[in-house]
Amino acid sequence: MELNNGSVLLDFFENHPHRMIHKWMHYFEIYERHFAQFRNKPINMLEFGVLHGGSLQMWKYYFGKQAKIYGVDINPRCAELAEDQIEILLGDQDNRQSLRDICAKLPPLDIILDDGGHTMSQQVITFEETWKHLKEGGIYLCEDLHTNYWPGFGGGFRQPHTFIEYTKQLIDQLHAWYSQDARHFVEEHTRTTFAVHYYDSIVVIEKRAISKPYARMKGTPSFPLEPAEQAVYDRG
Repeated sequence: MELNNGSVLLDFFENHPHRMIHKWMHYFEIYERHFAQFRNKPINMLEFGVLHGGSLQMWKYYFGKQAKIYGVDINPRCAELAEDQIEILLGDQDNRQSLRDICAKLPPLDIILDDGGHTMSQQVITFEETWKHLKEGGIYLCEDLHTNYWPGFGGGFRQPHTFIEYTKQLIDQLHAWYSQDARHFVEEHTRTTFAVHYYDSIVVIEKRAISKPYARMKGTPSFPLEPAEQAVYDRG
């Protein structure tokens, strides 16, 4: 049975037996919006932050029998939570080599979800070390971004080292093709980031191979074209 709003994930959370899951309730709609495309397909998902293992069971249920779910946590007790389709790895989000070692053990990933320690260094380091391991067409989702505003997690309003401020730079990189400033140039994220979506406490980054954009003109002009317009028109 699904809830009236059609959320398979929320139905699992509310109505099915599972280990403990701790989620903000508005997250479920966001998950459905970005993850539905991967259901019942042979995908690989990595979630940082295992806790009691309930969300790993939720992903297993949601994505189906062809999915492989990997969970990463610093707590060695989490290793006990492995089950069919779910593998637990021990790792430290503050340690770049630890994350590199984890990526070396895993196949390319379709989804990376950061629900780990939520500190600024952990969120930045995890993104930087795992982005290359995400497939084209994949989704990177970091949640609980409200910690970016909490000093206890290393955050603070518009502090330059927060993950919120870090991801705002991706907006500039989406538009680097058009920059006339030598400090702003096309780089890896310009060529691999299709979209950045912000929600309350969540950022979703879509990965895709991006080529230099170009414009075309089609149809019969109503008035004589300016030289710049003519050049575009002639290209078809």
